[in-house]
This record gives sequence, C-alpha cells and structure tokens, in this order.
Amino acid sequence: MTLAGGRSLDGDALNMRNAANACHRRRVARALPTRAPRVIVVAMRNLLVVIAALLLLHIALLFVHPSGAAAPPADPNAVRVGVVFDVGGRGDKSFNDGAYRGAERAMRELGARVQFVEPGEGSDREAGLRLLAAEGLDLVIGVGFIFTDDLRDLAREYPNVKFAGVDYALQTDSAGNVIQPPANLAALKFREEQGSFLVGALAAMVGHSKKVGFVGGMDIPLIHKFEAGYRAGVHYVCPDCQVLAQYAGVTPEAFRNPGKGKELALSQFQQGVNVIFHASGSTGLGVFEAARQLDKLVIGVDADQYDEAPGHVLTSMVKGVETVVYDQIQRVKNGTFQGGVYTYGIETGGVGYVLDARNKPLIPDSVQARLKEIEAEIIAGRIQVPSER
Repeated sequence: MTLAGGRSLDGDALNMRNAANACHRRRVARALPTRAPRVIVVAMRNLLVVIAALLLLHIALLFVHPSGAAAPPADPNAVRVGVVFDVGGRGDKSFNDGAYRGAERAMRELGARVQFVEPGEGSDREAGLRLLAAEGLDLVIGVGFIFTDDLRDLAREYPNVKFAGVDYALQTDSAGNVIQPPANLAALKFREEQGSFLVGALAAMVGHSKKVGFVGGMDIPLIHKFEAGYRAGVHYVCPDCQVLAQYAGVTPEAFRNPGKGKELALSQFQQGVNVIFHASGSTGLGVFEAARQLDKLVIGVDADQYDEAPGHVLTSMVKGVETVVYDQIQRVKNGTFQGGVYTYGIETGGVGYVLDARNKPLIPDSVQARLKEIEAEIIAGRIQVPSER
C-alpha cells in the first residue's frame, strides 16, 4: 500500500492498522446498545416532569373560584354559598345583578364565602348547580324560574345540601293544590303584580295619552304576572286607557335580545304610546334606546334602571332580589333555614317602585300622593291585584 508522498506501508504495519480499526468498530458496536436506552431514559424523565407540572396546574385550577368569587375568609366555619346566574348573566343591570349584590352583601356583612357560576345554555345550568352541590356547600342558589326542575331534582339527590330558587315556579296537583318543594329547598316568590299595579297607575296618570305600552321578555306565566298587574293598575285610574302588550319571544333568548326590544318599543311609541313598562331582562336595553331616540318614557324592572336613560326613566318596578338572597344566606348562617315557599310583597319590601331625587321631577306631587294612597290600599287588602291575565 502506497501512502501520500510515495511512502509504502509494509504488511505488519498494515495488519496492525486493520486490527486497530476493527477494535474501534467493536467498541462503537458495544456502546450503541447502552446509549439508546440512556436516551430513552432521559426522554422519559423529561416526559414525567411535564406530566407532573400539568398535574400540579390541574390541581391548582380546582381551587380557582369562578369569576367574581370571594377569597376564602379567615373563619373556617363561614357559610359556603354557590350562586348560579340566570339567562343574561352578570351585567344585566337588573335581575342577576340584584342577586350578585345580595351575595356580595353577605360576603361583606356575614363573612360568607360565595362562588358564582355563569352558565351557558341547556345542561350547563344543571351542571353548574350539580358542581356546587357536589362540593357540599351549605347553600346553592339558582337565580331564575328556569332552574326550577333542576333545583327540585338536585334537592332530592343531595338532601344534606340546602337550596334556594329565586322565582321558583310552583307546581300544582290535579286538584289545583300547590305541590310543596323538598324540605331542603326554599322557593322564593315575589308579588310582581303588586309592584306592576303601582307603576301601571303611574303610567296612566303621567302618560298624557290613552295608550300605554308593555314589553315582556319570554311569553310565560311569570311575566304574565307583570302584565296583569300593570293592566289592572292602568285601568284602576284610567278605565278607558288601552294597554299595548308585546313579547320578545317564547324561549329564554327573549330575555337577552335588545334589538327585538327596540323594535317593539319603536312600534308602540309610533302608535301613540308615551310610556312603556318593560319586564324583559337585557332585552329592555333596546327599549331604553328607543326612548332616548324618540324622547319618550320607560319604566324599568327588577332594579333601579335610571342610569340606562337618564331623564327618560319614569321609575322602576323593583324586586328585592338582593334582599331575598341575603335573607336566605343569613338564615343558613343563623341555623334558621327552612325549606318551603317564601312570598315577598309590598308589605315586606319584596316589590315596590323607585321614587327619589332623580326621577321626582318627572312625577307631579299630586301623583306621588295618589300612589301612596293606592299602595296603602293594596297593603290593607282593599285592592286585590290579579296575578293572571
């Protein structure tokens, strides 16, 4: 064999070189079987580290409260409450926001620990209630009639958990008798027809028209109570007045359709109506928009909604959602909670209307005095307000 530069390699040297190369190849061959498992071990170790990190993250997320939840209080015996909101959720400036204020007050004044759940559609509502019940909370509250069936079923499934349903829809038997809810479920009801009667009388007295309007959300018996009371109040002070009543739909979506609310309100205003009472959740935001656009008046619902259209909100028919939520949490804390039907009317502050410095300029003194008289007549039982159309 000839090397570079013309030198040659003799036989012995060539044999030695070949032997060295063979030895090197054997060392490499021996190393390969051990190196591969080592690479696998390292990869598996890295994978286990990632899995452990994900597991820790999952455990941490289990203890993250839903949006708006209070931090755990120092008192380990604090009442633990879960609240599942109605269609429209937080920010509806009406029904759900009232429930939130009641729970927030309980956190502040009673040291309650509250978790809030804002569900989507269908089974999400039942899942939210079930999640809270499975955690063994002291009280689970469903905000809205739509939770009625789920609350009833879960109260039977979790007899050691207390439940409350705001606007719980009572059932009747074949003889027309009310079927009582389970013993661990409080059915919270309002006499919406009483508050609606008062604002109906107000609308008729200040509307300067023989026509007044009503915009409802979902076409159901609960909202019919608002309409029935409103009609009765209008006709109590103005027998020949006409009430134009329309509904946004027949599904829960009817409570969150501002576009439809505006459409209905514009139609009524264009027919000669000057005042519209809405009972339609966030759909009512469209009613306010129409009132601003045409310089008309609106009556809000559930909470003081003056800020939605300052100068255009005659009053609001308020429901004490905040009050009843706080009341039930307090009952649990005090050990006085009992299942059954709770009804809140004018005399208990369950319903009423807003009259303050902001809307007083829209209501003459004589009308204010008349409303006080009517309210006293209702409380005394001399005016029987209908709850059905």
